[in-house]
Amino acid sequence: MGVKNLLIFLIYIANPQRLQGSSQSLSDINLSGDLEPEFEGTIQNVTFPAGREAVLTCSVRNLGRYKVGWLRASDQTVLALEERVVTHNVRISVVHEDMRTWRLRIKQLRESDRGCYMCQINASPMKKQIGCIDVQVPPDIINEDSSTDIAVQEGEDATLICRATGHPQPRVVWRREDGEHILMRKSSGGKELMKIESYNGSSLRLIKLDRRQMGPYLCIASNDVPPAVSKRVMLSVHFSPTVKAPSQLLGAPLGSDVALECQVEASPAPVSYWLKGGRIPLNGFIGGVSTESGQPRPEMLLDGPKYGITEHRHGFRGTMRLIVRNFSPSDVGTYHCVSTNSLGRAEGTLRLYEIKIHPGIVSTDDDHLNYIGGIAEPARGRGNSRANLPYFRFINAILFVLFTTFVSRGISEMTFLSAHLPLITTTTTIPSSSSKIENVIAISTTNTRNTTTFATR
Repeated sequence: MGVKNLLIFLIYIANPQRLQGSSQSLSDINLSGDLEPEFEGTIQNVTFPAGREAVLTCSVRNLGRYKVGWLRASDQTVLALEERVVTHNVRISVVHEDMRTWRLRIKQLRESDRGCYMCQINASPMKKQIGCIDVQVPPDIINEDSSTDIAVQEGEDATLICRATGHPQPRVVWRREDGEHILMRKSSGGKELMKIESYNGSSLRLIKLDRRQMGPYLCIASNDVPPAVSKRVMLSVHFSPTVKAPSQLLGAPLGSDVALECQVEASPAPVSYWLKGGRIPLNGFIGGVSTESGQPRPEMLLDGPKYGITEHRHGFRGTMRLIVRNFSPSDVGTYHCVSTNSLGRAEGTLRLYEIKIHPGIVSTDDDHLNYIGGIAEPARGRGNSRANLPYFRFINAILFVLFTTFVSRGISEMTFLSAHLPLITTTTTIPSSSSKIENVIAISTTNTRNTTTFATR
């Protein structure tokens, strides 16, 4: 019987192809012996990330002339017999230590290596132990199944999708790339937007989009196997422009530089420009003479020595700024800030007029800044203010009463920059083109930095 078993073993050694892919148990190789082999302990299950090396250890005592082999448990494929590897997988090897320990080593782990492996003794009956290898795979985002940059009309719904694979199954979290909070409606029909730092889930559904929800979003997938991965999705919310002029009525002395500003919101990015003159026709045509009123149409202003035109944008918000240099009587009139994109057009209207500075009561030693609602540079006056000091104190008392009356009546749009030191200049202007009374009182002091301005409409 000993010779027969030896021949069987030599046949398997000489023909490893019979073992590869075979479901035959090593118990078919029977050897005789007095002592029965036994396993020492159990094979410990192990977990390693892909790319690393996994080791399963099988310890046997009283092996005698029996043989130890390694098989893949799922399909009974023989991988090794004793120390001889019979599979063509070069990543697999077996190490025999201290006469009783066999270690199955798999290098450069792949996801396909995940599963259980059998350490088998060809005794009769066959004896076996099983140990399992869990291969961890870092997360990966499936671009084909995930959202790309999208553009949606304001008021419509949008869903951002992020599909990820990995083992264990990755967790998907949505955040704003710019650090802002994610805005979501509390209910499908709700108008109020709530703020959240992050959203868990592969699908982020945004109902009735608001322009404030526009921006870059990050889909982050992680499963505690480094590295985590992310994908950027840009959400654009499109809407027609809106234009707001914070100060619609501006006054400045001659010779100063005046700044006009308009605040614009639009998406996609608009084309913005400034016009000077009468009413803008509905068709937006500029130039020529209006057939309806017979008046010249507005003139488009260009950046140059006379006008300084700039525009600053941050997201869907922007600021249009027009500087009228060396303000002169010909600059008095109406100005329009116009913004247009593919979804619509909007404009804001501002009126610029002259503030007259009294030539006889302004100090020659100091510069004074006089403006209503706009920005003007210092204008120098002439005259002796000290000689008229009692008169100015009298005017100061009257204006103090007026100011107290204004406050008590709750007059809106009143600006109080500083109210101390004696009055030097008093100016009252009523623009003729206004449909409502405009009372403007500009008060400048002998101190260059102290100016008091009241504006009521």
